[in-house]
Amino acid sequence: MHFDTLQGWLNWQESLHPLTIDLGLERAARVFKSLNPQAVKPPTITVAGTNGKGSCVAYLDTIYRAQGYRVGAYTSPHILKYNERIKIDGKSVSDEVICAAFARIEAVRSGTSLSYFEFGTLAALDIFWRAGVDVQLLEVGLGGRLDAVNIIDPDIALISSICIDHVEWLGGTREAIGGEKAGIFRAKTPAVVGDLDPPQSLLAKAKDQQARLFCLGKEFNYQKLTNGWQWSGGNRQIDNLPEPALKGEHQYRNASSAILATQLLSETLPVSDDAIRQGLQNVTLPGRFQLIDDDVPVLLDVGHNPQAVRTLVEYLHEYFPNNRVHAIFSMMKDKDIAGVIDIMKPVISQWFFAPLTTPRAVSELAMREIFSQKSLTNVSFGYSGFAEAFSAAKNQSQKGDLLLVFGSFFLVSDCLAEFEKVS
Repeated sequence: MHFDTLQGWLNWQESLHPLTIDLGLERAARVFKSLNPQAVKPPTITVAGTNGKGSCVAYLDTIYRAQGYRVGAYTSPHILKYNERIKIDGKSVSDEVICAAFARIEAVRSGTSLSYFEFGTLAALDIFWRAGVDVQLLEVGLGGRLDAVNIIDPDIALISSICIDHVEWLGGTREAIGGEKAGIFRAKTPAVVGDLDPPQSLLAKAKDQQARLFCLGKEFNYQKLTNGWQWSGGNRQIDNLPEPALKGEHQYRNASSAILATQLLSETLPVSDDAIRQGLQNVTLPGRFQLIDDDVPVLLDVGHNPQAVRTLVEYLHEYFPNNRVHAIFSMMKDKDIAGVIDIMKPVISQWFFAPLTTPRAVSELAMREIFSQKSLTNVSFGYSGFAEAFSAAKNQSQKGDLLLVFGSFFLVSDCLAEFEKVS
Protein backbone atom coordinates (compact mmCIF):
# COMPACT_ATOMS: atom_id res chain seq x y z
CA MET A 1 0.00 0.00 0.00
CA HIS A 2 1.35 3.42 -0.91
CA PHE A 3 -0.15 6.92 -0.79
CA ASP A 4 0.95 10.20 -2.33
CA THR A 5 -0.33 12.40 0.49
CA LEU A 6 0.01 12.40 4.26
CA GLN A 7 -3.78 12.62 4.60
CA GLY A 8 -4.12 9.54 2.39
CA TRP A 9 -1.80 7.57 4.69
CA LEU A 10 -3.58 8.79 7.86
CA ASN A 11 -7.08 7.98 6.53
CA TRP A 12 -5.91 4.49 5.62
CA GLN A 13 -4.24 3.95 9.02
CA GLU A 14 -7.45 4.92 10.81
CA SER A 15 -9.33 2.21 8.91
CA LEU A 16 -6.58 -0.42 9.09
CA HIS A 17 -6.78 -1.42 12.75
CA PRO A 18 -10.08 -2.31 14.46
CA LEU A 19 -9.25 -0.37 17.64
CA THR A 20 -8.23 3.28 17.94
CA ILE A 21 -6.32 2.41 21.10
CA ASP A 22 -4.80 -1.06 21.33
CA LEU A 23 -2.36 -1.26 24.21
CA GLY A 24 0.47 -3.78 23.90
CA LEU A 25 4.08 -3.73 22.76
CA GLU A 26 4.49 -6.94 20.81
CA ARG A 27 3.27 -5.79 17.38
CA ALA A 28 5.08 -2.44 17.33
CA ALA A 29 8.30 -4.01 18.69
CA ARG A 30 8.24 -6.69 15.98
CA VAL A 31 7.90 -4.12 13.18
CA PHE A 32 10.52 -1.83 14.75
CA LYS A 33 13.04 -4.66 14.76
CA SER A 34 12.50 -5.21 11.04
CA LEU A 35 12.54 -1.48 10.28
CA ASN A 36 16.05 -0.63 11.47
CA PRO A 37 17.81 -3.78 12.68
CA GLN A 38 21.18 -1.97 12.89
CA ALA A 39 19.85 1.25 14.46
CA VAL A 40 21.72 2.63 17.45
CA LYS A 41 19.29 4.42 19.75
CA PRO A 42 20.07 8.07 20.46
CA PRO A 43 20.03 9.13 24.15
CA THR A 44 16.34 8.95 25.08
CA ILE A 45 14.12 10.61 27.68
CA THR A 46 10.65 9.08 27.88
CA VAL A 47 7.96 11.21 29.53
CA ALA A 48 4.71 9.86 30.98
CA GLY A 49 2.08 11.39 33.27
CA THR A 50 -1.54 12.46 33.40
CA ASN A 51 -0.90 16.20 33.09
CA GLY A 52 2.35 18.04 32.38
CA LYS A 53 3.91 15.60 29.88
CA GLY A 54 3.83 18.10 27.03
CA SER A 55 5.31 20.84 29.25
CA CYS A 56 8.19 18.62 30.40
CA VAL A 57 9.01 17.71 26.79
CA ALA A 58 8.84 21.39 25.82
CA TYR A 59 11.32 22.41 28.57
CA LEU A 60 13.72 19.60 27.67
CA ASP A 61 13.47 20.53 23.99
CA THR A 62 14.25 24.24 24.48
CA ILE A 63 17.02 23.59 27.04
CA TYR A 64 18.82 21.09 24.80
CA ARG A 65 18.40 23.31 21.74
CA ALA A 66 19.75 26.31 23.69
CA GLN A 67 22.85 24.17 24.30
CA GLY A 68 23.14 23.56 20.55
CA TYR A 69 22.03 19.91 20.44
CA ARG A 70 19.93 18.45 17.63
CA VAL A 71 16.68 17.41 19.31
CA GLY A 72 13.90 15.06 18.16
CA ALA A 73 10.59 15.48 20.03
CA TYR A 74 7.62 13.15 19.63
CA THR A 75 4.36 14.31 21.23
CA SER A 76 0.63 13.73 20.90
CA PRO A 77 -2.07 14.63 20.18
CA HIS A 78 -1.49 17.39 17.65
CA ILE A 79 -3.54 20.58 17.69
CA LEU A 80 -3.65 21.79 14.07
CA LYS A 81 -1.48 19.49 11.93
CA TYR A 82 -0.36 15.89 12.34
CA ASN A 83 3.26 17.00 11.62
CA GLU A 84 3.36 18.75 15.04
CA ARG A 85 3.78 15.29 16.58
CA ILE A 86 7.27 14.81 15.10
CA LYS A 87 9.65 17.75 15.48
CA ILE A 88 13.36 18.13 14.88
CA ASP A 89 14.99 21.23 16.35
CA GLY A 90 11.61 22.72 17.19
CA LYS A 91 10.24 22.43 13.64
CA SER A 92 7.56 19.99 12.49
CA VAL A 93 8.95 17.58 9.90
CA SER A 94 7.49 17.75 6.39
CA ASP A 95 4.70 15.64 4.87
CA GLU A 96 7.32 14.09 2.55
CA VAL A 97 9.53 12.93 5.43
CA ILE A 98 6.57 11.37 7.28
CA CYS A 99 5.19 9.70 4.12
CA ALA A 100 8.62 8.19 3.38
CA ALA A 101 8.76 6.78 6.94
CA PHE A 102 5.24 5.34 6.58
CA ALA A 103 6.27 3.70 3.29
CA ARG A 104 9.31 2.10 4.99
CA ILE A 105 7.10 0.81 7.83
CA GLU A 106 4.57 -0.59 5.35
CA ALA A 107 7.37 -2.34 3.44
CA VAL A 108 8.41 -4.38 6.52
CA ARG A 109 5.07 -4.70 8.32
CA SER A 110 4.34 -8.14 6.77
CA GLY A 111 0.67 -8.13 7.72
CA THR A 112 1.23 -7.11 11.38
CA SER A 113 -1.75 -4.99 12.40
CA LEU A 114 -0.72 -1.54 13.65
CA SER A 115 -2.88 1.20 15.16
CA TYR A 116 -2.75 4.84 14.02
CA PHE A 117 -0.68 5.73 17.10
CA GLU A 118 1.75 2.83 16.57
CA PHE A 119 2.36 3.90 12.96
CA GLY A 120 3.15 7.44 14.18
CA THR A 121 5.47 6.22 16.94
CA LEU A 122 7.44 3.97 14.59
CA ALA A 123 7.68 6.81 12.05
CA ALA A 124 9.04 9.21 14.70
CA LEU A 125 11.69 6.71 15.87
CA ASP A 126 12.73 5.99 12.29
CA ILE A 127 12.90 9.70 11.37
CA PHE A 128 14.93 10.63 14.46
CA TRP A 129 17.44 7.83 13.85
CA ARG A 130 17.89 8.80 10.18
CA ALA A 131 18.26 12.49 11.10
CA GLY A 132 21.02 11.62 13.59
CA VAL A 133 19.49 13.57 16.50
CA ASP A 134 21.64 14.02 19.63
CA VAL A 135 18.70 13.27 21.92
CA GLN A 136 15.14 12.04 21.45
CA LEU A 137 12.24 13.05 23.70
CA LEU A 138 9.33 10.60 23.60
CA GLU A 139 5.96 11.47 25.12
CA VAL A 140 3.84 8.49 26.13
CA GLY A 141 0.40 8.60 24.50
CA LEU A 142 -1.54 6.66 27.13
CA GLY A 143 -0.40 5.05 30.39
CA GLY A 144 3.14 3.81 30.01
CA ARG A 145 3.64 0.08 30.42
CA LEU A 146 1.80 -0.92 27.22
CA ASP A 147 2.16 2.29 25.20
CA ALA A 148 4.02 1.91 21.88
CA VAL A 149 6.68 4.42 23.03
CA ASN A 150 7.73 1.85 25.66
CA ILE A 151 9.34 -0.40 23.03
CA ILE A 152 12.39 1.86 23.51
CA ASP A 153 14.48 1.58 26.68
CA PRO A 154 14.87 5.14 27.94
CA ASP A 155 18.05 6.55 29.48
CA ILE A 156 15.82 8.64 31.74
CA ALA A 157 12.16 7.90 32.57
CA LEU A 158 10.20 10.95 33.72
CA ILE A 159 6.68 10.94 35.21
CA SER A 160 5.15 14.41 35.55
CA SER A 161 1.98 13.72 37.56
CA ILE A 162 -0.55 11.01 38.38
CA CYS A 163 -4.28 11.65 38.52
CA ILE A 164 -7.49 10.07 37.33
CA ASP A 165 -7.99 9.96 33.56
CA HIS A 166 -8.50 7.27 30.88
CA VAL A 167 -10.05 5.03 33.54
CA GLU A 168 -11.37 2.48 31.02
CA TRP A 169 -7.78 1.65 29.99
CA LEU A 170 -5.71 2.42 33.07
CA GLY A 171 -8.06 1.83 36.02
CA GLY A 172 -10.08 4.14 38.25
CA THR A 173 -7.60 4.85 41.06
CA ARG A 174 -4.28 6.69 41.32
CA GLU A 175 -2.75 3.42 42.52
CA ALA A 176 -3.80 1.53 39.37
CA ILE A 177 -2.78 4.42 37.10
CA GLY A 178 0.56 4.92 38.90
CA GLY A 179 1.45 1.26 38.33
CA GLU A 180 0.72 1.57 34.60
CA LYS A 181 2.74 4.76 34.17
CA ALA A 182 5.68 3.32 36.13
CA GLY A 183 5.92 0.71 33.36
CA ILE A 184 8.41 3.05 31.65
CA PHE A 185 10.95 2.54 34.48
CA ARG A 186 14.03 0.41 33.74
CA ALA A 187 16.59 -1.35 35.95
CA LYS A 188 19.49 0.83 37.18
CA THR A 189 18.06 3.73 35.14
CA PRO A 190 17.03 7.11 36.61
CA ALA A 191 13.28 7.51 37.20
CA VAL A 192 12.28 11.14 37.80
CA VAL A 193 8.90 11.77 39.47
CA GLY A 194 7.44 15.29 39.55
CA ASP A 195 4.31 14.32 41.52
CA LEU A 196 4.58 15.52 45.14
CA ASP A 197 2.49 12.57 46.37
CA PRO A 198 3.35 9.57 44.18
CA PRO A 199 1.13 6.49 44.61
CA GLN A 200 2.58 3.50 46.47
CA SER A 201 2.23 1.40 43.30
CA LEU A 202 4.72 3.67 41.53
CA LEU A 203 7.23 3.52 44.39
CA ALA A 204 6.87 -0.27 44.58
CA LYS A 205 7.40 -0.60 40.82
CA ALA A 206 10.58 1.50 41.04
CA LYS A 207 11.84 -0.78 43.83
CA ASP A 208 10.94 -3.99 41.94
CA GLN A 209 12.63 -2.69 38.81
CA GLN A 210 15.65 -1.45 40.80
CA ALA A 211 15.22 1.90 39.06
CA ARG A 212 17.14 4.88 40.51
CA LEU A 213 14.23 6.89 41.90
CA PHE A 214 14.29 10.70 42.20
CA CYS A 215 11.14 12.27 43.68
CA LEU A 216 10.31 15.99 43.79
CA GLY A 217 10.36 17.20 47.39
CA LYS A 218 12.92 14.52 48.34
CA GLU A 219 15.85 13.97 45.98
CA PHE A 220 15.33 17.28 44.19
CA ASN A 221 13.48 20.49 44.94
CA TYR A 222 12.82 24.10 43.97
CA GLN A 223 12.34 27.28 45.90
CA LYS A 224 10.66 30.45 44.66
CA LEU A 225 12.40 33.64 45.74
CA THR A 226 11.43 37.30 45.48
CA ASN A 227 13.60 37.47 42.41
CA GLY A 228 13.37 34.29 40.31
CA TRP A 229 13.82 30.83 41.82
CA GLN A 230 16.44 28.21 42.58
CA TRP A 231 16.66 24.49 41.82
CA SER A 232 18.54 21.91 43.88
CA GLY A 233 19.25 18.22 43.48
CA GLY A 234 21.98 16.08 45.04
CA ASN A 235 25.01 18.32 45.57
CA ARG A 236 23.94 20.64 42.73
CA GLN A 237 22.17 24.00 43.04
CA ILE A 238 21.20 26.37 40.22
CA ASP A 239 20.42 29.96 41.25
CA ASN A 240 18.83 32.95 39.54
CA LEU A 241 16.45 30.96 37.36
CA PRO A 242 13.88 33.02 35.44
CA GLU A 243 10.16 32.37 35.89
CA PRO A 244 9.14 29.68 33.36
CA ALA A 245 7.52 31.16 30.24
CA LEU A 246 4.68 28.61 30.70
CA LYS A 247 2.45 30.01 33.42
CA GLY A 248 1.06 28.43 36.59
CA GLU A 249 2.55 27.07 39.83
CA HIS A 250 2.62 23.53 38.37
CA GLN A 251 5.15 24.72 35.77
CA TYR A 252 7.81 25.03 38.46
CA ARG A 253 7.30 21.31 39.16
CA ASN A 254 7.48 20.43 35.46
CA ALA A 255 10.53 22.64 34.89
CA SER A 256 12.27 21.18 37.99
CA SER A 257 11.71 17.63 36.72
CA ALA A 258 13.08 18.55 33.28
CA ILE A 259 16.15 20.22 34.83
CA LEU A 260 16.88 17.09 36.88
CA ALA A 261 16.62 14.93 33.74
CA THR A 262 19.24 17.11 32.02
CA GLN A 263 21.54 16.84 35.07
CA LEU A 264 21.22 13.05 35.19
CA LEU A 265 22.14 12.83 31.50
CA SER A 266 24.93 15.41 31.75
CA GLU A 267 27.80 12.94 31.28
CA THR A 268 26.45 12.13 27.83
CA LEU A 269 24.92 15.54 27.05
CA PRO A 270 26.42 18.33 29.17
CA VAL A 271 24.14 21.36 29.62
CA SER A 272 25.16 24.76 31.02
CA ASP A 273 23.15 26.72 33.58
CA ASP A 274 22.74 29.42 30.93
CA ALA A 275 21.16 26.96 28.49
CA ILE A 276 18.70 26.00 31.26
CA ARG A 277 17.86 29.67 31.87
CA GLN A 278 17.43 30.28 28.16
CA GLY A 279 15.25 27.18 27.77
CA LEU A 280 12.93 28.27 30.60
CA GLN A 281 12.47 31.68 28.97
CA ASN A 282 12.05 30.46 25.38
CA VAL A 283 9.62 27.61 25.95
CA THR A 284 6.22 27.75 24.21
CA LEU A 285 3.35 25.28 24.13
CA PRO A 286 0.14 25.93 22.19
CA GLY A 287 -3.08 25.30 24.07
CA ARG A 288 -1.66 25.50 27.59
CA PHE A 289 -2.81 28.76 29.19
CA GLN A 290 -2.31 30.29 25.75
CA LEU A 291 -3.44 33.90 25.70
CA ILE A 292 -4.61 35.56 22.48
CA ASP A 293 -4.72 39.30 22.81
CA ASP A 294 -7.97 40.53 21.25
CA ASP A 295 -10.63 43.20 22.04
CA VAL A 296 -11.74 40.71 24.68
CA PRO A 297 -8.72 38.49 25.52
CA VAL A 298 -9.06 34.77 24.72
CA LEU A 299 -7.45 32.13 26.95
CA LEU A 300 -7.05 28.60 25.56
CA ASP A 301 -6.42 25.53 27.66
CA VAL A 302 -6.59 21.85 26.70
CA GLY A 303 -7.22 20.83 30.36
CA HIS A 304 -9.79 18.00 30.40
CA ASN A 305 -9.60 16.34 33.83
CA PRO A 306 -10.14 17.57 37.41
CA GLN A 307 -6.45 18.06 38.24
CA ALA A 308 -5.84 20.11 35.07
CA VAL A 309 -8.84 22.38 35.63
CA ARG A 310 -7.96 22.94 39.32
CA THR A 311 -4.70 24.36 37.99
CA LEU A 312 -6.70 26.45 35.52
CA VAL A 313 -8.82 27.89 38.37
CA GLU A 314 -5.64 28.81 40.30
CA TYR A 315 -4.32 30.52 37.18
CA LEU A 316 -7.55 32.49 36.67
CA HIS A 317 -7.51 33.62 40.33
CA GLU A 318 -3.91 34.79 39.96
CA TYR A 319 -4.00 36.48 36.54
CA PHE A 320 -7.67 37.37 35.95
CA PRO A 321 -9.07 37.86 39.47
CA ASN A 322 -11.66 40.50 38.52
CA ASN A 323 -12.63 39.46 34.99
CA ARG A 324 -16.03 38.00 34.14
CA VAL A 325 -15.29 34.68 32.43
CA HIS A 326 -17.34 33.36 29.49
CA ALA A 327 -16.49 29.71 28.84
CA ILE A 328 -16.71 28.12 25.39
CA PHE A 329 -16.64 24.52 26.46
CA SER A 330 -16.77 20.91 25.25
CA MET A 331 -15.36 17.57 26.35
CA MET A 332 -14.97 13.94 25.37
CA LYS A 333 -17.77 11.76 26.71
CA ASP A 334 -15.35 9.41 28.56
CA LYS A 335 -14.06 12.22 30.81
CA ASP A 336 -15.22 13.27 34.28
CA ILE A 337 -17.40 16.08 32.90
CA ALA A 338 -19.43 16.55 36.09
CA GLY A 339 -16.23 16.76 38.17
CA VAL A 340 -14.77 19.38 35.82
CA ILE A 341 -17.96 21.50 35.91
CA ASP A 342 -18.02 21.37 39.74
CA ILE A 343 -14.47 22.76 39.91
CA MET A 344 -15.00 25.43 37.25
CA LYS A 345 -18.51 26.68 38.08
CA PRO A 346 -17.46 29.24 40.76
CA VAL A 347 -15.33 31.12 38.20
CA ILE A 348 -17.59 30.96 35.11
CA SER A 349 -20.22 33.67 34.51
CA GLN A 350 -21.71 32.07 31.40
CA TRP A 351 -21.17 28.71 29.66
CA PHE A 352 -21.47 28.23 25.88
CA PHE A 353 -21.54 24.60 24.79
CA ALA A 354 -19.68 24.02 21.50
CA PRO A 355 -20.47 20.62 19.94
CA LEU A 356 -17.53 18.79 18.35
CA THR A 357 -17.58 16.57 15.26
CA THR A 358 -15.49 13.70 16.65
CA PRO A 359 -17.56 10.62 17.67
CA ARG A 360 -15.80 10.58 21.07
CA ALA A 361 -17.25 14.01 21.98
CA VAL A 362 -20.13 14.44 24.42
CA SER A 363 -23.51 15.19 22.80
CA GLU A 364 -25.56 18.30 23.44
CA LEU A 365 -28.32 16.13 24.93
CA ALA A 366 -25.92 14.58 27.47
CA MET A 367 -24.48 18.00 28.33
CA ARG A 368 -27.95 19.48 28.91
CA GLU A 369 -28.61 16.62 31.32
CA ILE A 370 -25.34 17.17 33.25
CA PHE A 371 -25.88 20.94 33.58
CA SER A 372 -29.46 20.32 34.65
CA GLN A 373 -28.29 17.88 37.38
CA LYS A 374 -25.92 20.60 38.59
CA SER A 375 -28.86 23.09 38.67
CA LEU A 376 -26.86 25.43 36.45
CA THR A 377 -28.91 27.71 34.24
CA ASN A 378 -26.19 30.10 32.99
CA VAL A 379 -25.62 27.84 29.95
CA SER A 380 -26.27 28.48 26.24
CA PHE A 381 -26.90 25.63 23.80
CA GLY A 382 -28.01 25.25 20.19
CA TYR A 383 -24.80 26.15 18.32
CA SER A 384 -23.66 24.30 15.21
CA GLY A 385 -20.01 24.20 16.34
CA PHE A 386 -17.15 26.17 17.82
CA ALA A 387 -17.37 29.23 15.55
CA GLU A 388 -21.03 29.86 16.38
CA ALA A 389 -20.60 29.29 20.14
CA PHE A 390 -17.53 31.55 20.21
CA SER A 391 -19.30 34.29 18.29
CA ALA A 392 -22.26 34.18 20.74
CA ALA A 393 -19.89 34.36 23.72
CA LYS A 394 -18.01 37.27 22.20
CA ASN A 395 -21.26 39.16 21.47
CA GLN A 396 -22.28 38.82 25.11
CA SER A 397 -18.93 39.94 26.49
CA GLN A 398 -17.63 43.43 27.13
CA LYS A 399 -14.33 45.15 27.81
CA GLY A 400 -12.65 43.68 30.89
CA ASP A 401 -14.17 40.21 30.36
CA LEU A 402 -12.29 37.04 29.41
CA LEU A 403 -13.25 34.41 26.82
CA LEU A 404 -12.05 30.99 28.00
CA VAL A 405 -11.87 28.08 25.54
CA PHE A 406 -11.22 24.82 27.41
CA GLY A 407 -12.06 21.15 27.90
CA SER A 408 -10.54 19.37 24.90
CA PHE A 409 -7.65 19.33 22.44
CA PHE A 410 -10.24 19.17 19.64
CA LEU A 411 -11.94 22.35 20.86
CA VAL A 412 -8.66 24.27 21.15
CA SER A 413 -7.78 23.03 17.67
CA ASP A 414 -11.10 24.37 16.30
CA CYS A 415 -10.40 27.71 18.00
CA LEU A 416 -6.86 28.08 16.63
CA ALA A 417 -8.08 27.08 13.16
CA GLU A 418 -10.66 29.91 13.33
CA PHE A 419 -8.03 32.43 14.37
CA GLU A 420 -5.76 31.24 11.54
CA LYS A 421 -8.57 31.97 9.05
CA VAL A 422 -8.89 35.50 10.41
CA SER A 423 -5.17 36.20 10.33
